[in-house]
Amino acid sequence: MAVSPAAVAQPAAAPADNRDELRPLSANSMDIAEGKQLAQRFCADCHGPSGISTVENVPNLAGQRSAYLYREMRAYLSGLRGNDTMNGAITYLSATALSNVAAYYATLDPAQPPAGGSVHVEVDAVQAGKAAAAACAGCHGEAGVSKMPGIPSLVGQEPTYLVSAMAAYKNGDRKNDTMKAVMAPVTDASRDNIALFYALQKPARTPTPAPGNAGEGQNLAAPCAACHGALGVSGNPATPSLAGQDAQYLAAALHGYQDGTRASATMKALTVGLSDTAARNLAAFYAGLEPQAPNVRAPLTGAQWAERCDRCHGVNGNSADPRIPAIAAQSAGYLEKVLNAYRTGARRSPEMEAMAEMLTEGDVRTLAAYYARQKAQSVVYVPVPPR
Repeated sequence: MAVSPAAVAQPAAAPADNRDELRPLSANSMDIAEGKQLAQRFCADCHGPSGISTVENVPNLAGQRSAYLYREMRAYLSGLRGNDTMNGAITYLSATALSNVAAYYATLDPAQPPAGGSVHVEVDAVQAGKAAAAACAGCHGEAGVSKMPGIPSLVGQEPTYLVSAMAAYKNGDRKNDTMKAVMAPVTDASRDNIALFYALQKPARTPTPAPGNAGEGQNLAAPCAACHGALGVSGNPATPSLAGQDAQYLAAALHGYQDGTRASATMKALTVGLSDTAARNLAAFYAGLEPQAPNVRAPLTGAQWAERCDRCHGVNGNSADPRIPAIAAQSAGYLEKVLNAYRTGARRSPEMEAMAEMLTEGDVRTLAAYYARQKAQSVVYVPVPPR
């Protein structure tokens, strides 16, 4: 296969600047023909002979936007993107060669989602949590505000704390046969959704009685404020808020730390010598405080995330900007890999990092599956006449 000597004359090309990155748009038919030869020689083993990959987590390049491909290849050569396989494959390709390869791939028909493929069903975490929490309502109240003495309210708590509490009941670190049985069939995903649901409910004080002396309890509460807040609202997601909580439950919890049925070295030390009367007074003080909603927002749905992504990547992932990649019909595994790389900082882009840092693992899977199912659209690409 004949390849122009100039195509392999330069090692380690510098990153493309804003003007240079549009270079592939001026490619002519001869440039594209050479790009095809280079692509088949250096790229086909991983990306497929027609730019459609059959290798797991390796992207399709057919129909990809040319300026984006060119910029990314230049980034590999400059060391901005760490990938030994890519670096080795294109180390000695010149900027002209890279431009021609990018132009060639842009002329190909893009991959399309497989016919009859499985459809990913998006799960609304809040609604799923509401449904799963139906089993909890009989004791903890429909909206998580308990009306039964001795049963805790679940509103006004950070999801982190609620998740850890449910896990402790399930694994036996907290001793309660009823809760252990209730939590036994609950999956981690359902547990997370339940915690999110309760965190988003409007907090209110429990209407259950608080027989202690709240004034005396306030005098005893100073050592508690460092962790649980001066007004019973914790500033630590892993530490429970106590404001508005059922008094009988709080008193029982204090005794649980005393006798070891609840494990916490800090709480055990603080409750040494605490009398029944003092425990009731503390509980009455906290039960009378107003609970506050934690700083938690409902997560975006997959459709809402896709609307944000489409602002740059085009309708249904079909970018109209040659500098921004098309993601329609791209490999779901590759899209997950890339989004997670942006989440962890392994791949850098100010715009993508700002978006990806808010994504959960579930969001990543939903978005990857959504765009992998979208129909890819070719761009109109007219080669200029040979020079």
